[in-house]
Parts: sequence; structure tokens; C-alpha cells
Amino acid sequence: MSAGATASRQSIPAPPSRSRGLLRRHSTMPLVIAAALLATYLWVRTLDLDAIEQRSLNAEHLLRVTRQHISITVMTALLVVAIAGSAGILLTRPALRWLAPYATALANVGQAMPAIGLLVLLSIWLGIGATTALTGLVAYAVLPVLSNTIVGINQVDRSLIEAGRGIGMSPFAVLVRIELPLAVPVILAGVRTALVLAVGVATLATFINAGGLGSLIVTGIKLQRDPVLITGAVLTGALALTLDWLGGVVADLLRPRGLD
Repeated sequence: MSAGATASRQSIPAPPSRSRGLLRRHSTMPLVIAAALLATYLWVRTLDLDAIEQRSLNAEHLLRVTRQHISITVMTALLVVAIAGSAGILLTRPALRWLAPYATALANVGQAMPAIGLLVLLSIWLGIGATTALTGLVAYAVLPVLSNTIVGINQVDRSLIEAGRGIGMSPFAVLVRIELPLAVPVILAGVRTALVLAVGVATLATFINAGGLGSLIVTGIKLQRDPVLITGAVLTGALALTLDWLGGVVADLLRPRGLD
């Protein structure tokens, strides 16, 4: 081998590691969220808050309603992934594939209804509280995960599936080792969408006595307290962006290396 070829080979830069690529792609959003929260905190500190604003914006109350909001959102995400993910997988099997359009249409009903109307109707049927809010949020957020699971699995190259069957893999092994790994990016995109939807719709849970950051927004509107309203809106937006960012990180971590 000539010296020129050797030098040319040595001059080729090594590809960046996956961790460095992840850091480069996902480093901006946490800084933006932190800056927004810090700016809001510093702004509120400069204000002369009255008694109502102090009760709404003290650390204990803010932590309580934020925990309530996160709890509702996380429970919604877990239930949606369990229900819609499992249903999506089943609806891509040959025996049940004909049911996919009907299941998608049914899931679309929940999202087509106005969120506040759905929660009110459910509260008449189930009563008020966190359970009713959770039921409404699941019905509202199930469509993205269901449709993305179906689309993600169905778009896997059929030649790869046939190759797996050709080497003796069972249908379950083909699903777990070929179809699901290749469908992960599309499925997780649906999960990210469902999370953001859940965070936004969960603000309405306060109308059925389920708590959450919506209580700050409603208090700010009803009592005309702008600091309370803006704080609730910023916290809700920050939570939605944080969960979407975490979803993006997880999607990149679980993405098969060949799809990088």
C-alpha cells in the first residue's frame, strides 16, 4: 500500500460517537426551558404580590399542583402505551388487520370531541375527580399511539420479515426482534405527541376537581391575577417541552443503530 493511500486513510475523521451526537442534538432545549423558568421566577420576585397571589405562588402550593399534573400525565402515558400499543400490535397481525380502520375511527372519536366537553360528559357519568380526568385523557391521547404503532409496524420492509421466517424464527420472534425495533422511531413519535396532548388537556382537569397546573391558570383568569396566570402557563409549557425533550432522547437511545 502506498504512503499516499495510508495518509489518506489516516486523514479520514472518525464518525462521532452516539453519545456525542445525542448531546449535540438535545442540548438546546433544557437551556431554553431553564431560562424561561428562571426569567419567570425573577420577574415574580420583583412584584409586590397581594395575599391571593402569595397563596397561589408559594413553593408548597406550586410543588403540589405540579406533582398532581405530572402524576396525571405520567399515568395517562402509561395507560395509553399499554392500551394503544398492545391494540396496535394486535391490529397488525393478519387475522385482525381488517379491524384496524374501525379501531382507528373509534380512537378518533375521543380526540375529535372538545376536551372540556369530553371531561364534563365523563364527570356526569363517573363523577368528579382524578379517575375521571384520567379516563378522559386516555381517550383523548390514545389515537397518536395507536395509529403510529400500526403505521410503524406495517411499514417494516416485508423482505426482512420473510428473511426472519426463512431462518426459522417464530411469528413472535419476528415481531420482537425485527418489527418492533424497526418501528420504534414511529411509535415513540406517537408517544411524544400523546404526552404533549396529555399535558395540555390535563390543565382542564381542574374543572372536575382533579387538581393540576390548570388551577393556577383558572385562578389567574377568574381573579384577574396576571402573575398567577402567567406562572401557570409557563409551568405548563415547560412541562410539555420537558416531556417532549425526554421523549426525543429516549427515541434516539432506542433507535436501531442502522437507522441513525
